[in-house]
Amino acid sequence: MAKISVSRLAKMKQEQEKITCITAYDASFAAIFDQADIQVLLVGDSLGMVLQGHDSTLPVTVEHIAYHTAAVASTTEKSLIIADLPFMSYSTPEQTYNNAATLMRSGANMVKLEGGTWLSESVKGLIERGIPVCGHLGLTPQSVNVFGGYKVQGRADEQADKLIEDALALEKAGIQLLVIECVPVALAERVTKALNIPVIGIGAGAETDGQILVMHDAFGISAGFCPKFSKNFLVETGDIRRAVELYKEQVENKIFPGSEHSFY
Repeated sequence: MAKISVSRLAKMKQEQEKITCITAYDASFAAIFDQADIQVLLVGDSLGMVLQGHDSTLPVTVEHIAYHTAAVASTTEKSLIIADLPFMSYSTPEQTYNNAATLMRSGANMVKLEGGTWLSESVKGLIERGIPVCGHLGLTPQSVNVFGGYKVQGRADEQADKLIEDALALEKAGIQLLVIECVPVALAERVTKALNIPVIGIGAGAETDGQILVMHDAFGISAGFCPKFSKNFLVETGDIRRAVELYKEQVENKIFPGSEHSFY
C-alpha cells in the first residue's frame, strides 16, 4: 500500500470504502498499525489521559504532541499521520500557524483542531500555508468544562442543526477530514451525507465514512473509565497484531461499532 494521502481518503468516501483510524503515541505501536494498513494514525491529546494520567486533555502541550509525533513518524511508512493541536494552542490565527508548523516539522501530515465556525479564518490560513486540516465536532474534550463533563452532544434539534452548520462552514473553509464524537447515530449519518469530505466517527455509529479509537481502549488497557463506544479487541484475540487486524475487519464490514457502542 502506498502512502495514504488526503485525496486517497476522499476517494475512499466516494467508493464507500470504510476508513480505519487509531491513536498512536510511539514508534513501536505506530509500526504495528502501519503494517496492518490502518489508514490514519492520530497523535491525540488523549495522551494526557492514557499516558500522563491526567483526568482531561487540558495539560497537554504542543511540545508533548511534537515529541510523540516525531516518534510515530519514525516508523510510519504508509499511514497518514494527524497531530492534535492541544488546548489553547490555536486561540488566534497567528498562534495556530506557528504551532501547526511545529507539528508538521515533527512529522505530521495534517493537524486537527476542535471547534466550529469560529475557526474558519484559521482553517483557511492553514490551507493557504500548505497545512492540511482535520476538524473535530460533537464532544470536543478540550471543552469538557463548558459541557460540564463528557456528555453526548447533538440530541436536541437546535444542537444538531448547529453541529451541521459548523460542519458545513468548516468544509467551506477547507478542512479535508472531520472527526465527529459522541453524537446520536442519526445525526452522524446526516453530517456524513451532507459533507463531501470523509467523516470519521467515534461514538457516532456505523454510518460514518470511518472509525477511530484510542488504542488503549481498543486493547482494554485504559486505566479507570472505559467509554461505551469502545471495544476490547485484544480480549477476543489474545494477540496485539491480530487485535488490530480484527478492528480493521470489523470496521470495514460494519460489524463495529454495533448498537451497543452507539447513542440514539
